[in-house]
Amino acid sequence: MIDINIVREKPEIIKKSLEKRQMDSSVIDQLAELDKKWRAILTKAEVLKAKRNKVSKEIGKTKEKSNRDQKIAEMRVVGEKIAALEVKVKKIEKSLNDLIATIPNILDESVPLGKDEMENKVVRQVGEKPTYDFEPLPHWELGPNLDIMDFEQGVKITGSRFYVLSGAGARLQRALIAWMLDLHRRQGYLEKYTPFMVKGQTLFASGQLPKFADNLYRDHEEDLWMVPTAEVPLTGIHMNDLLEYEDLPQCYTAYTPCFRREKMSAGRDVRGIKRGHQFDKVEMYIYSKPEESIQELDKMLADAEQTCEELGLTYRIVQLCTGDMGFNSAISYDVEVWAPGCGEWLEVSSVSNVTDFQARRANIKYKDENGHKNYVHTLNGSGLGMPRTLIGVMETYQRSDGSIRIPDVLKPWMGGLEIIEKENK
Repeated sequence: MIDINIVREKPEIIKKSLEKRQMDSSVIDQLAELDKKWRAILTKAEVLKAKRNKVSKEIGKTKEKSNRDQKIAEMRVVGEKIAALEVKVKKIEKSLNDLIATIPNILDESVPLGKDEMENKVVRQVGEKPTYDFEPLPHWELGPNLDIMDFEQGVKITGSRFYVLSGAGARLQRALIAWMLDLHRRQGYLEKYTPFMVKGQTLFASGQLPKFADNLYRDHEEDLWMVPTAEVPLTGIHMNDLLEYEDLPQCYTAYTPCFRREKMSAGRDVRGIKRGHQFDKVEMYIYSKPEESIQELDKMLADAEQTCEELGLTYRIVQLCTGDMGFNSAISYDVEVWAPGCGEWLEVSSVSNVTDFQARRANIKYKDENGHKNYVHTLNGSGLGMPRTLIGVMETYQRSDGSIRIPDVLKPWMGGLEIIEKENK
């Protein structure tokens, strides 16, 4: 959530950010007007309360009954006015909070201008695209050919955009998750196992509600929602907490399945498992001192890159432009791996500095060296996300006979298995 003081004192900063996102900036004028109205009515109520308190003390000292009764009657009227003003205050306050909750984070000045994802900036590429002396297959052919991926079973069980992994395929997915969690532990992250369902309040705190309500799965009998990413419960861990200065940064990692409605466009990512309603992801999350959040962003990006490097995948770093930035983010970088069978770059991680945007919604503060309370900065990034990392491994390590070689770092989690062949189920 943005700071209301910026709306009051420097609204042009937020307007400029919204315009860069190609959004209507007039909402800030509406917000400022609501805030002005709210403060004016609040001031009236406070003046009347002060008057009531003053007269109440006088009533106690007034000996003459007629004067005392007159003052009591006057204060009864004042009390009714205060009650009416408080109703107005709460009504306007709700409108104010509802409106401010729809405004995205203020963009960092370094974010490149651009209309959409086509104008994102490729920062660097690491590794060359692999070449083969045969035509590499896409995973939607590799998997079924090896009996490790079944689309028909997924559709039979649940519906479109679901699939079943079998044998070495299921084990490869599990190996990737376990290996990544252990890697992040070595990188300094504390592993967390969190609920896969959260309250609506937790989703609001992380910036998912109200904007993305239509993209989430919900239990309508209770206020419980399936998590769209581990970022949500990792934000919720410290809701309403006051952290100590010396305890920052706090770095967490967690695995969760993720559930999203994903309104897919016709013709976009229709083949294979690149996009679905359920997927697995290992998340990195950092609570940081504000003055250190930029260097923590560099650390998180380097940690995501190390994951790609150790898997031996060709990858590139892409800085998101203003028109492609997420609602919560002030600055974001995507990590994309090359999938030689699909013949395209697949996003496996998005690393973002969210500044104090989530902390304001979640009321997460820290006490600085002088004892002052301030909002922390939060950062998040996939480390990495499935199933695209699985796709990258399958397609990169395929062999001419249709088998798949296991990357060296994953062999301990695959029970020593080195090659996925059809008989390995």
